[in-house]
Amino acid sequence: MGLIRRLGRGSGSAVLLLGVGLLGGCYTVPETGRRSLVFVSASQEIQTGAAAFQQMKQEETVSTNRVQIDRVNSVGERIAEAVGDDLPGAEWEFVVFESPDLNAFALPGGKVGIYSGLLKVTETDAELATVMGHEIAHVTARHGSERMSQNVLVAAGAIGIGVAMKDRSNADRNAAMAAYGLGASIGVMLPYSRRHETEADTIGLRYAARAGYDPRAAIDFWERMARSSEDRNNPPEFLSTHPADETRIRNLQNMMPVAVEIYETEGKDRQAGE
Repeated sequence: MGLIRRLGRGSGSAVLLLGVGLLGGCYTVPETGRRSLVFVSASQEIQTGAAAFQQMKQEETVSTNRVQIDRVNSVGERIAEAVGDDLPGAEWEFVVFESPDLNAFALPGGKVGIYSGLLKVTETDAELATVMGHEIAHVTARHGSERMSQNVLVAAGAIGIGVAMKDRSNADRNAAMAAYGLGASIGVMLPYSRRHETEADTIGLRYAARAGYDPRAAIDFWERMARSSEDRNNPPEFLSTHPADETRIRNLQNMMPVAVEIYETEGKDRQAGE
C-alpha cells in the first residue's frame, strides 16, 4: 500500500497495482522452496497450455518415427512419475515434432514437445532426461506465469514514471522512460530469467535422478553443447536470458552431490523396478 500512496491518488498505476495485488498470490516452488509471486491461476495455466499445444500440433509437423516416439514416451513417462504431485492436474502428453532445431519445451498441464533435431544430439536417454526434466521444471516452478507477473509490475512502474513526470518536457519523459526500460531489463528481467534457468536445472536434475537416470550425464551433455557453440558470437552473460555455458556447467557441478544422492537412494530403485 505504501507504493500505491507514493504514486498519487487516482493514478492508473495505483489501480493496476491494486488489481494485480488482489489477483496475485504467492507460490512455493517445488524442490527449491523459493517463494514467487504469480498473478495467474493454475487452472488458467493448464487451459492456456492445452490450447497452445493443440495449436502447435495442427501447425507443425508431428513425427511418425516410431523409434523416436517410443524413446521420448519412455523417458517422459518415467520423469512424469518422478514429478508426481509437483504438477497437479497434469494430463501428460509427449510429442515429437519434425524439426532440425535443437530444442524442447513443456507447457502447463503436462504437455511436452521435443524437436527431432534434439534427439540426434542427446546421445543417451540420461541426456534426454536432462533436457526433459529441465523443461518440465520450468512448468512445475511456474516460471512462465512469474515472468508475466513481473512484466505487469514493470509496466506499472512505467505508468508511475509517466504520471510522476507528466509536467516535464517530452525529452525528459523519454529519457526517463528509456533509462527505466534499460534498468528494468538488465537489472531485473534478464537476471530473473537466468535465475529461472538455474532453478530449472536444479529441479530438472533431481527429476531425472529420481526417474532413474544418472544425473552426471548432464555435465557431458552441456560440455558437448558448449563445444559446439564456441564459434558463435554469444552476447555477454549480463545481456543474456541464459547463463553462460561455463556458468551453467559450474552450477550443475555444484548441484551434483544432491542429485547423485537422489539417484543412488531413489532413482536406482525405480530403475530396478522397470
